[in-house]
Amino acid sequence: MSSNSIFQTIDRALAAAGLNPKTGVMKSVTRSIEKTLASVGLAQRRRSDSGLAAAALRKGGPAPTLVPGAAARGSDTATDTGQFLSLSYANAQARRRYKLYIPSSKGREPAPLVVMLHGCKQTPDDFAAGTRMNELAEREGFLVAYPAQTARDNGANCWNWFDAKQQNRDGIEPALLAGMVRDIGKSHALDPSRIFVAGLSAGASMAVILGATYPELFAGVAAHSGLPMGAAHDVISAFSAMQGAGDSPSSDTPRLPVPTIVFHGDADQTVARSNGAGIIDQALQGYAESDLPLRKLQRLTGAVGGRKFTTTGYANAGGRNRVEEWVVHGGAHAWFGGSADGSYTDESGPNASAEIVRFFLSQKS
Repeated sequence: MSSNSIFQTIDRALAAAGLNPKTGVMKSVTRSIEKTLASVGLAQRRRSDSGLAAAALRKGGPAPTLVPGAAARGSDTATDTGQFLSLSYANAQARRRYKLYIPSSKGREPAPLVVMLHGCKQTPDDFAAGTRMNELAEREGFLVAYPAQTARDNGANCWNWFDAKQQNRDGIEPALLAGMVRDIGKSHALDPSRIFVAGLSAGASMAVILGATYPELFAGVAAHSGLPMGAAHDVISAFSAMQGAGDSPSSDTPRLPVPTIVFHGDADQTVARSNGAGIIDQALQGYAESDLPLRKLQRLTGAVGGRKFTTTGYANAGGRNRVEEWVVHGGAHAWFGGSADGSYTDESGPNASAEIVRFFLSQKS
């Protein structure tokens, strides 16, 4: 459902109740509703036709033609360690900018790649600072890509995980992100068996979609405070899904085994913890349907910085964890063990970034 359709529905509902959404106190109420929808990325703010025309004029002409596979180098940043490059990628349908961290420790051998999908209202630089993933990349010798969502495609810079059209291989965002990874591989030596995707919130939900729709490309998924694939199919159902009352993904949908690690706080008021459990269920379904059932290990408890957590592993016949669930008690909607230099982080609790990297790098057979 488009933003205009959503706002038209709101207008009709108010009119049916004898209220005018364009005058008096209801004008303020209507604006508050629009602002709330936009703040969580479920709709963009309503603009008049004249406003749209003015925006087009300010841009100074038509949008540039998208050239499939074109990667343009932007302003590069030389850090004290590796390089943090500003790049862009386009296919026939869309374009996105991204940041790419190349550690100084990278040798000539093919290296792993971790794709990091930011959450709503975040940017690649913000997400990199908050997760400290570049520091781990420097230590372990892997590359990190941070794709950037645009305000034009989502008013709050969220990945459109709730759009049914984005929940399949041909969706604009999944196809673009997969193409971006392949394009990086043309310029840098990557180990094709160690390409992973991780994300926070909306980014975590898109990471789950990528793992399900491109299992031949991604060797592992990390979902921090996200939702399972198919939990919502439009804007309206997204609200229910985030509160733990979303759609029940069809169990008839075939799933392939994809190593998956999930972090979720049990005090998350933005995305209910049951969604994290739903991601675990989908991951286990993929192994069961492939005749590779996993064995549930004993739950372990721990505490870091006063924040308690419980972990549960699911191992294969060789004893290697293919699925892990981390429930952080009292944890809200934030990246655990993160840095205050970024947004939506919680410095207490387990170091999610370190555990994700440990899990990813352990998956190579």
